[in-house]
Amino acid sequence: MTTADQHAFSDLRLADLDGLSPAQLDELPFGVIGMSADGIARLFNAAESRLSGLSPASVIGADFFQTVAQCMNNFMVAQRFEDEAELDATIDFVLTLRMRPTPVRLRMLKGVAAQRRYILIQR
Repeated sequence: MTTADQHAFSDLRLADLDGLSPAQLDELPFGVIGMSADGIARLFNAAESRLSGLSPASVIGADFFQTVAQCMNNFMVAQRFEDEAELDATIDFVLTLRMRPTPVRLRMLKGVAAQRRYILIQR
């Protein structure tokens, strides 16, 4: 059984994400962005790289909301990471930066004890 078979977009837990290797994250069929508490991108999986057209090298180390995904720098996404101590929410969203408007489902995950904060993107 592959990592993708074991971990569906809506079923992944924060502990699951923290426990997956970069290779396992690359097996997932949806985008995964992992950030530090200060919003710096630390993980950018293969699916998100392919679907966004951005290389991991251009994203990792950048301020995700200020530099990479300014369209998510709003009250619906970025502000929730600041305001909520624990977060596991899925919203419908439209990506607009560097592309034609693209409807997606965003899943935001954050926990007090988690290594990273995550955004999952299902197109």
